[in-house]
Amino acid sequence: MSKHIDFVPKLLRIVVGILALLNIIFGVMGFFDMSLLFKDTSGIDLTNTILKNASYEFAARNLAIGLGLAIVAAKGVPESITIVTIIRALIELQTIITLIATGNISAMILMPLVFLIVEIFIIKTLVGVIQKRDAIQ
Repeated sequence: MSKHIDFVPKLLRIVVGILALLNIIFGVMGFFDMSLLFKDTSGIDLTNTILKNASYEFAARNLAIGLGLAIVAAKGVPESITIVTIIRALIELQTIITLIATGNISAMILMPLVFLIVEIFIIKTLVGVIQKRDAIQ
């Protein structure tokens, strides 16, 4: 067993694992039926070919990030978990900015906002873990 895992709190690895599963589920759902995520009230017309292709890109991105998060959560290296979580947080931030810029401020903004808050907590905690580990060595 890797000694990196000893430094990362187990609860934090579980939360990252849950985020990974959510991304994987969103990715798989997106390939089969994106209307499960975006209801008719969102104003997104998924019969449009361009938007349908964009939805597949969205699904692929979620699947890739989910697999990356799952791998780093299982491995337990704090730097790797931090980097992949920063990438996920940047995507949440981009989603929030896009929703605000398009004037689509509704309840849909809550999901990326909640995820961003969780990711900032994870990043802040892991930076502390890395600093503590480096101080010991």
